[in-house]
Amino acid sequence: MQMFLRHKWIIAAGLIPALVIYTMFSIYPILSSVYYSFFKWDGFSPKQWHGLQNYVNLIGDGVFWQSIRNNLYFVLFSVLGEIPLGLYLAMMLNGKLFRRDGIFRTVFFMPVVISTIVVSLIWNMFYNYQFGLVNTALRAVGLDHWAQNWLGNPAIAIFVLCIVVVWQYTGLYMVIFLAALQNVPSEVLEAAELDGAVGIKRTWHIVVPIIADTIFASVVLCISGALRAFDLIFIMTNGGPSHSTEVGATYMFSQTFSSMKYGYGSAISTAIIIISFGLIIISQFILRTLKR
Repeated sequence: MQMFLRHKWIIAAGLIPALVIYTMFSIYPILSSVYYSFFKWDGFSPKQWHGLQNYVNLIGDGVFWQSIRNNLYFVLFSVLGEIPLGLYLAMMLNGKLFRRDGIFRTVFFMPVVISTIVVSLIWNMFYNYQFGLVNTALRAVGLDHWAQNWLGNPAIAIFVLCIVVVWQYTGLYMVIFLAALQNVPSEVLEAAELDGAVGIKRTWHIVVPIIADTIFASVVLCISGALRAFDLIFIMTNGGPSHSTEVGATYMFSQTFSSMKYGYGSAISTAIIIISFGLIIISQFILRTLKR
């Protein structure tokens, strides 16, 4: 604390550039979006004051609520898929068998660093009705009646995309959990093993409580990432078919830049921010309750 007070101006000088950049590219666009949401504007003609009418229209917009529901699907699949799988892979790679073998870490982390465009093209080929790997495998084992247009079926398209998202980002949480596991004191694990706590019992009662803060932070990161989903959906389905894979970000994009409703698109953006904050606060409350 004394060191901080003694060098506070130096620390402030180091933080100010980052704060300015963050304000310019994050805070200012958010505030601008809130401002424009009160206007009727096509981006070119003079803005017309619209008051809360954009938000009134939003409440009655069925496509918007469908996009929010799809976002919640992404949140659910991400939290229940990426977090447990990432923890499992991290524990496996932290074990004696794979601890010194970096190739598995590279393989599992590779989807995270691959461009989303490449990921989308690869999975589009996998799901292709005629020559895709999924349908080819089903036909090879005599399950021809299961083969279908996976991304063209409104009933399952959103869940098919959720699988791609889980595959792409599980490696990120694997690395986060792996770093946390490597900081778990070996003495604690050895003492637990002597007391008979091995396998799942040791993981649940010893390891998970120690890295609980990392898990909670990962859950928040996972929720915020799922709510920001855009590029993967935009490339693979563009929100179709019949808005069945529409999410908040793609709907905002289409209303703003395709329909030229800048005010309405800003209202959608503001609503997404409010819903995101609400979900994060709720998740934090639940996680803190569980921690107690």
